[in-house]
This record gives sequence, C-alpha cells and structure tokens, in this order.
Amino acid sequence: MFKPVIKWSGSKRSQSAKIKEFFPSSFNRYYEPFIGGGSMLYAINPTNAVCGDICVPLIDLWNEIKNNPAQLAEAYRLRWTRLQTEGYQAYYEIRDDFNKSRSPEDLLFLSRTCVNGLIRFNVNGDFNNSLHHTRPGISPDSLEKIIMDWSKHIQGAEFIAADYTITTETAKVGDLIYLDPPYFHTKGRYYGTIDFDAFLGYLEHLNSKGIKYMLSFDGIRGEDNFTVELPKELYTRHEFIPSGNSSFKKVMDKASIQVLESLYLNW
Repeated sequence: MFKPVIKWSGSKRSQSAKIKEFFPSSFNRYYEPFIGGGSMLYAINPTNAVCGDICVPLIDLWNEIKNNPAQLAEAYRLRWTRLQTEGYQAYYEIRDDFNKSRSPEDLLFLSRTCVNGLIRFNVNGDFNNSLHHTRPGISPDSLEKIIMDWSKHIQGAEFIAADYTITTETAKVGDLIYLDPPYFHTKGRYYGTIDFDAFLGYLEHLNSKGIKYMLSFDGIRGEDNFTVELPKELYTRHEFIPSGNSSFKKVMDKASIQVLESLYLNW
C-alpha cells in the first residue's frame, strides 16, 4: 500500500483499492472537493482533476507538494533537525509560527510530529495538538521520497481552497465527483462542517445535471450502526466498504472495532 504524504482525519488509504473497484471504467475530469489526505486521488491517478478543501493551509500544502517538492522536503528536514537538537520547545515554537502565518511547511512538520498524527484545529483554525514525545517523527530521507513520489502523481490535479459547491461548479456530464465530506456523526473531529440539508440539495442538483458521483459516508462501527438515511431518490446503489479497525477509536478508547463505511453511487 502507498504511504501517505499528508496525514488527515478520515483517510481512505485503507479502503482506496476497494473503493476504486466501484469507479466507472472511464470518465473525463475527476473532482474531489473534500481532498483531505488525497488517498483516492493517488489511487485513481487521474490525468485531469480538480481538488479542493475549505482549509487554506491544507490546499497550500498540496500546491507545495505539486510545485515545490524538493524545497518542501528541505523545509521539513530543517524543522525536524531543529526538533532533534533543541528538544520539545522547537515543536511549540513552530506551532506558534504556524498559528501566526498558516505556513504549509510548518503544517507538514506538525502533522508528522504531533500526538498520533492527529491534525487538530481549534475554532479559530489554530493547530492545537501536542508533540508526540516518544516518537521522533518520520525521517527527512523517508519523507522526501514520499513527497517526490506524490508530486509526480498529482501533476494533473488543480488544487483550490473553496467550498465543495465551488470546487465542482464546472463539472458536467461525463465527469466524476468523489465526495468524502465530514461525516454526519463525527462533528468536531474534522476541519469544518457542512450543512446536511444543503448537501442533500447539492446531490439532487448533480442528479438533475446527470453528473456521476460517489459518496463515502457514515456506516457501521462494531455493533453501532451510524448509517444515515439518505433519500432513496438521490442514489442508485449503497455498498458497505470494509475499512479495517477504527484507528481513532483505538487511540481514544484503547479499543479495536471493525468499521464498514457507506459508499453511495448515483448510477
């Protein structure tokens, strides 16, 4: 399995191969308006894609990976070396720097050295997770290889900091939209939220235009069924995709439970 370049909550890396099996055999432009860690983008490897997110530092980081991979790798190396030589204070100084400047280079470093790799922001958009004291963070040499590999994979993608409706406003018949929004039952865990009723109206709009979409959403977690009752007229198929054990649950509760996520298709 490929290695992540950006660790982001709700990653689809573990189920990307399974989700890919449901993709249509051909499509024109690929849209992913909740890009996050980009696992599906890597798995699909489209030559023409538009990807977005409302988190500006995240999109800035994607554009650095695409356009300036060597410089980004060097920026991580400098920060990582500083952490090893100066100790924990360096982490918190870099975190303060990010919260002032929203630097994508700082964000990459923080994401690789924070507790359990869980990127967390407060209501002001400030990074607020702590240093993972017992781990040094991925080595600069290892991360450089990952950055360079991803950079080659995403040259056909445009990254924009925008709401999902704006990211996909140029989509038309023959294109494909993959949607991985903040889940209904996980408010507060992800960056930003969406208005559920407005989102349903958006899906209805895509159907009216004949644009294919795939939607990853709440499913089953252990004995708990979090599946959301979407209006039946909005989709044609509903599949459950195994995604291994819940890493978030494992971190928070020291428990390991099987997770099945919903995948909706409108064709």
